Amino acid sequence: MAEGNGTSFAPDIMELGDKIAALTITKAVQLRDYLKEKYKIEPAAGGVVMAAGPGAPGAGPAEAKPEEKTEFTVVLDGLADPAKKINVIKVVREITNLGLKEAKELVEGAPKPVKENVSKDEANTIKKKLEDGGAKVSLK
Repeated sequence: MAEGNGTSFAPDIMELGDKIAALTITKAVQLRDYLKEKYKIEPAAGGVVMAAGPGAPGAGPAEAKPEEKTEFTVVLDGLADPAKKINVIKVVREITNLGLKEAKELVEGAPKPVKENVSKDEANTIKKKLEDGGAKVSLK
């Protein structure tokens, strides 16, 4: 029993623990905010529940890696409004520094990645610029 082999945990506790360990960073932040708002529960020293992930039984470094997504790809899915195609091409040129012909081909060939391996903040900024310009965009 003192070995900590996990046999003394109730099934509902193990299920809950597995769900928490599988959370993405975004979901963990949402969970933290929910617990703070609804139950006034705040993690000590501002730590996120995810901090316990790698030390949890069965959670190796390879398993924890995808949860810490730091690089995103902004994908142009198409035009929200076909009348704004020229505007979207302008925004794509501004973001990518592509020539007019290349930017036009990218917009017409959607879905296509506009910018790859960018931070979450930069990806959201680019997404907002494109959406404001009349494009349909997703982050991957």
